[in-house]
Amino acid sequence: MARKSKDQRSNIRNARYAGMTWAALIVVAVGILVYPVWVFPKFFWQGRVMMNGGTVCSRVVGVLLAVLVLAGGSALAQTDGDQGAIKLIVRADDIGSCHAANVACIQSYREGIARSVEVMAPCPWFNEAAKMLRENPGYDVGVHLTLTSEWASYKWGPLTQAPSLVDANGHFYPTTSQRKSFPPNTGFLQCGWKIDEVEKELRAQIELAKKQIPQVSHLSSHMGTPTCTAELRALVQKLAAEYKLTFETPGSKRFRWSVGSDATAAQRQAALIEALEGLTPGVYILVEHPGLDTEEMRAIGHEGYWNVAAHRDAVTKAFTSEKVKEVIKQRGIQLVSYSDVWPAR
Repeated sequence: MARKSKDQRSNIRNARYAGMTWAALIVVAVGILVYPVWVFPKFFWQGRVMMNGGTVCSRVVGVLLAVLVLAGGSALAQTDGDQGAIKLIVRADDIGSCHAANVACIQSYREGIARSVEVMAPCPWFNEAAKMLRENPGYDVGVHLTLTSEWASYKWGPLTQAPSLVDANGHFYPTTSQRKSFPPNTGFLQCGWKIDEVEKELRAQIELAKKQIPQVSHLSSHMGTPTCTAELRALVQKLAAEYKLTFETPGSKRFRWSVGSDATAAQRQAALIEALEGLTPGVYILVEHPGLDTEEMRAIGHEGYWNVAAHRDAVTKAFTSEKVKEVIKQRGIQLVSYSDVWPAR
């Protein structure tokens, strides 16, 4: 049997939800009708009162049927509307990593199109990020689970004592897996990580973020490291369930933004507009890293990626572009967050 596409599975799921809504409404209506007859049988079935009871029953039935039709129609209309809608989650990654990232991520929300932001709890600028996020309670927050420290001259390490997760200087390793262009013994996967230390560290990151930021709703993975093996992914799934946070994003599609890291702000804006104009109905997730072209961010980089400041400043300009916002408005694209689409449990 052919495997159904994501859109087909989404349509089936929506149809099931609509059916469940109708079933629930019918059960409630029947219960409302039966209860008074069962509790007050004499009122409904004896003498002259039977006629009064019958009149009351007929009126109640009429009202309930009207409510059912309106509610059911509303539910079906909402389902049909959702099927035809374009929903876009613009996700700003790495708030907490540095001051420029903090400012840019907030700017991308207050002046732009970002609706979800991923916070890195072990990083030096986490406290400022947490304060900024408390001041913007409508900004949906994910805990960006972090087990790597990628920059050449700027480092961070775990919140916990975790010897198997750090190098000789106490920092996270810079890459998920060893890269040929990096010094030896710099890949997380090759350096003897222990699952119990990973779990302890990820718990600490989740608990710190939840303590400092009330609107935490989901988990995500920095550089893919916390989910790079089946064992690690199962751990993150377990933690998401335990802390009642969203992790999986069923039915979503990756927003494909075909532009390189060396693109200018104008090129990046044009590419974003082109991608937006080509969207069809569905839920999309756009992931990028807002930043600013400042002295601080110009000092950040690693082998093969030294233009961090220029790249991420261009992302911020695209996210706050009036032209981009106008295209979103004209196309009726709904800017939503993780918590809008997958509410935390």
